[in-house]
Amino acid sequence: MRILFVGDVVGRPGREALKYHLPRLRADLGIDLVIVNGENLSHGFGMTAKSTQELAACGIDCFTGGNHSWDKKEITALFDRYPILRPLNFPQGLPGRGTLVLEAQGEKLAVINLLGHYSMGMVENPFNMAKAEVERLRNEGITNIFIDFHAETTSEKNGMLHLLAGQVSLIAGTHTHVGTDDLLIHQGTGYVTDVGLTGCFDGVIGVEKNAPLYRFTTGIKKSFDIPKTCRTIFQAIVADLDSGVCTDAFKIKAYDKEPAQTTLQAYRL
Repeated sequence: MRILFVGDVVGRPGREALKYHLPRLRADLGIDLVIVNGENLSHGFGMTAKSTQELAACGIDCFTGGNHSWDKKEITALFDRYPILRPLNFPQGLPGRGTLVLEAQGEKLAVINLLGHYSMGMVENPFNMAKAEVERLRNEGITNIFIDFHAETTSEKNGMLHLLAGQVSLIAGTHTHVGTDDLLIHQGTGYVTDVGLTGCFDGVIGVEKNAPLYRFTTGIKKSFDIPKTCRTIFQAIVADLDSGVCTDAFKIKAYDKEPAQTTLQAYRL
């Protein structure tokens, strides 16, 4: 089974980059399942019905979320219409789900969405919940398990690897929007601290630079904006999974409409 995971897709530039590159990559690389972090789809904050339908039409098999999952009120209705996850460790009683089981090549893949603790508000412990959920899935005979860990700190993400090494197939970090070069395979578990954003890369983590600079220099918040025109970047992780083991993984990257290139091969720890 070969999966492709696209990190935080930010606004219209991110959606356009994804729609442009995905069809060719799916065909050229033989992708079986496509998973996309969609919490920034609609102008950088949340998911609307329009933005979700736009990408669902491209054949996205699963959308994951994060701290912006609840930014648009209509998300509650979308949970029943599309394969959308929100972090598993949000407080009980909230709508939606944090785990989804997909099928491809005669094998099942469980996708788990988790939110980190640091600077993320009120959530349950992601480590304890991840451990329990992985145990539940493996008891059901599901060994291919992918985790999108949406977290602020690199230490949380790195810690999740060492907690679950050998028990899950792939852990990919999202949220910081800045891709890291630590793609590796450890005890059969693929790992990268952050996939990096898909969207504008000539501003500040996907948004127009003036509002962040105003906040940095004055301490006063100003509404972020997504540029209508910008240089774009597309970033994704491709991983081969077999019976719960990540056998290979690599990162692909494309600027604007240039052909996507493999930029990083997984190192075996």
